[in-house]
Amino acid sequence: MTRVLRGICAATLCALALSACVDVRMPAYQRPDTPAKTSWSDRNGAPVSAAETIERDWWKGFQDPYLNTLIDKAIDGNFDIRVLAARIEVAHSQISENQAAALPTVDLGAGVDYTKTTGQPATTTYNVALQVNWDIDIWGKVEKGVQAQKAEFHASEADWRAGYLELVANVASTYFQILQFDDQIEQQQKTIATNRQILTIYQGQARNGLVPQTQVLRQQAEINRLTNDLYEIRRSRAVADNALCTLLGVPAGEFQVPPGHLQERVKLPGVPDGLPAQLLSRRPDVVAAEFRVLEAYDLVGQSKLAQLPSIGLTAQGGTASYALNQLLKSFTFGLMPSINFPLFDPGVRAHIKVTEAQSKVAEQQYRVAVMGAFEEVENALVNLSAHKAQHEELQQQVDRLQIVAAQIQSQLRLGVVSQLEVFEDERTLLEAQQALLQNHQLILSDTVTLYKALGGGWPSVDVQAQAKAK
Repeated sequence: MTRVLRGICAATLCALALSACVDVRMPAYQRPDTPAKTSWSDRNGAPVSAAETIERDWWKGFQDPYLNTLIDKAIDGNFDIRVLAARIEVAHSQISENQAAALPTVDLGAGVDYTKTTGQPATTTYNVALQVNWDIDIWGKVEKGVQAQKAEFHASEADWRAGYLELVANVASTYFQILQFDDQIEQQQKTIATNRQILTIYQGQARNGLVPQTQVLRQQAEINRLTNDLYEIRRSRAVADNALCTLLGVPAGEFQVPPGHLQERVKLPGVPDGLPAQLLSRRPDVVAAEFRVLEAYDLVGQSKLAQLPSIGLTAQGGTASYALNQLLKSFTFGLMPSINFPLFDPGVRAHIKVTEAQSKVAEQQYRVAVMGAFEEVENALVNLSAHKAQHEELQQQVDRLQIVAAQIQSQLRLGVVSQLEVFEDERTLLEAQQALLQNHQLILSDTVTLYKALGGGWPSVDVQAQAKAK
């Protein structure tokens, strides 16, 4: 045993001496630098705190219980979310797999050797053997791999949160579209009915020679166009229903949203004007990208530590006997320390370059995620602001056309205007109401996009602080 201990000490001293010649230093982890952004260009109000800006269940601000039910069903049944959840389990299991590399391995075997030689009696030998192998993680190489896998685990959790946010946003936007299609179908049917009444008037005037036949044909063609548009709206409604089915996790065609009115069902939630740029740190996709930078950083450290000598211990023990009842009466035991020097292994050095290159890729992907997030928030704010401004103009247009329509009806009763003018005015009003409806749906979708772009109420995660806490 004394010789064994001396061997282990000698191997350790050799390893320490050789490791002094290898540079395995790693700088402290730092978040990749990105262009600074402290506020949004469309900020009109005073800054508000993150907690006051977006609630976890922000979609309830639309005040539509049916939407809340759809989102709950989607969270329970969507298969994309289940895939992301399964990936979290995989990443968590791989942590234990990496930790196992630092533990000893034990192999136990037993056998029977039957030998028969011509002219000699047959012999039977029984044997039992045990072998223990242990690669001692004296430099922390295995631990670096464990830390890298923990970062991947946290990144997978952030992927799930990003998928959750994407799912909620898609369900809400698709639902809004379906209700908009319902209103469009109703208004389109009214427009077609009005145009048929106009056609009847033109046909009577053409028979009396008051208008040419081309006017009748032109009006008939207009009805053809409007009817074609109605078919297209119905088709779009059915396709949107199928998309919602997939989001909910049910076969397409097995579920339909009951007909409804968008402006009656869904209310516009109040969105604070002053949104702090710090909310961007809550975006799950940005958090996931940074965790993968941390993972790549740890893998670089692991590849550098792989240059250092590794020390292993192998213990062997066993027994053999010609008689089974004599098998456990004598044992042999051996212990063999070993040291491996990978200093001149070109594969080790090449792997360092590979991990360093992969680390640069992860850093650039993080910057891409951040820049994309900036753009998404800015676009959502610009779109929301523009569509709200358009809403005021469209609302005023509808209000004024309704006043005109009321006055035209009064003039019709007095015989000042013709029924044709009434129908023409009604058609103009219906077109303006269609535009207002579409604008309302755009504002709702812009609001959903803004909530999603700002992280959707998920808590902030400081990856750099977690790295320092290791």
